[in-house]
Amino acid sequence: MTQRPPATFSNLSRRSLFAAPLLLRAQPSLPVRHQTVELDAGETVRLKLASGDEAELALLAVDERRDAIRGAMREPRARVRINGEEVWLVSGNYRLPVAAGGVQLDCPALRGFEQNAALKLWRLGKQARFRLWPQGSPWIEPGTFVLPLRRRWLSTHTQATNEPVYVDGNDHPAARTIYYHNDVDLGGAEGLEEVYTAAAGLVVSARNQVLEGYADSPARPRPDVIYIRDGRGWYYRYSHFQRIDGEIRPGVRVEAGQRLGWLGKEGGAGWSHLHFGIQARQPSGEWGTEDAWPFLWETALHEQKPQVIAVARPHRLARVGDEVELDGSLSWSAAGKPLKYEWTLSNGRRAEGARVSIRYEKPGSYSEILKVPDSRGNAAWDFCVVQVLPGQDASGSGVPASADTYPPTIHAVCWPTSDIRPGRQIIFRVCTFRAKNAEETWDFGDGSPPVSVRSRLAPNSLSSAEEYAETAHAFSQPGDYLVRVVSRNRRGETATAHLWVPVRA
Repeated sequence: MTQRPPATFSNLSRRSLFAAPLLLRAQPSLPVRHQTVELDAGETVRLKLASGDEAELALLAVDERRDAIRGAMREPRARVRINGEEVWLVSGNYRLPVAAGGVQLDCPALRGFEQNAALKLWRLGKQARFRLWPQGSPWIEPGTFVLPLRRRWLSTHTQATNEPVYVDGNDHPAARTIYYHNDVDLGGAEGLEEVYTAAAGLVVSARNQVLEGYADSPARPRPDVIYIRDGRGWYYRYSHFQRIDGEIRPGVRVEAGQRLGWLGKEGGAGWSHLHFGIQARQPSGEWGTEDAWPFLWETALHEQKPQVIAVARPHRLARVGDEVELDGSLSWSAAGKPLKYEWTLSNGRRAEGARVSIRYEKPGSYSEILKVPDSRGNAAWDFCVVQVLPGQDASGSGVPASADTYPPTIHAVCWPTSDIRPGRQIIFRVCTFRAKNAEETWDFGDGSPPVSVRSRLAPNSLSSAEEYAETAHAFSQPGDYLVRVVSRNRRGETATAHLWVPVRA
């Protein structure tokens, strides 16, 4: 890699706008495949796509679909008419662009996500935002984007676009505001997993420093965060590094796939993951979130070439006695549809179908198993996280006074996640939240004895790797192993997590 002499740094100085080298403020050089537009209900717009074709889009209605527990939007939808065809679009929540009216389109954001929200980073100017691609077009320019982590796609917890954050126990009614995760959290093993540059570009911020000349950019200084500007003029945020490579500093140019550092949980993350997001100029004229989920998904198909992807996400939040619908319909197969959906539920029942329902009699964090086989003998597994709260507290208000009155939540991770052979040692880690010094019990699914460990959750702080309890295990035979880990709090409420470990000969 050729490095340019580092530019001077600035603490977001306004005067630096005029001091930056002209090269650093170059106009975007990479094409953007989609057109972005914002509409209010009842409004219609005609626009030209990247292909030169024209499209007419109208926003007919918005259905916010708020839950009764927090007033959070869980599956909000926009009804649109595109080139005469009407279709509902779910906003974020693991949804991908859909084909309709001779184009592809999605709805990344609705104004409701900026109401009673902990963060308001969409920067909407109207009621809804849409992105439109030509029919058959890639969602991002081929060859310009790679996965920032090299773990198997969806191999542990994630928090994707517009999903209320939940892994470390923050999805509960005692939290007065809702953190809809507008970027993407990708869980991983702290200090073991390398983070790579998703797109080539210029390092604008790293190690609490911001490159002079970028005061009007989205980049903000923080010790565990890197911002990189790519050839589209987009800013990529990578957060929660355990450590950053020494050569990564403001003013350096990096290539796609270059290592930036190691995944961690610094910066108040709570759980070990990479926070990955993109900021771009939006129709409002402000820097706002550019939903990265479709780009990550498309790149995972290209790089990892899976035959099947099972998707049982997003997570669910319910109270004891509520009927909860599990949904596997977002699963994918290279062999095409129709797909089979096989559920193994925590109440001992087995069920088939993309959507199944279940009720819970006790508070806890549950992990419902989805298996998706294809017509060619391949299969994949995913797990729906269901966090179940008590029906009501003693006062009858349904809102206990603090988070620790709720059942525990749990995060489990292993490394490596692919190319696993019999006899290879795999590192397993787990941490329980909303339960101090919990004991977790691993069942590796191969007939070996259970293994107990104990994670150490410090009050209001997670800053060291040893707070995730660690063990190691090797599988002696090839197979698809469903590994389970269970913890419980002092009230006997349990939290369960699963990992799918494919071992190949």
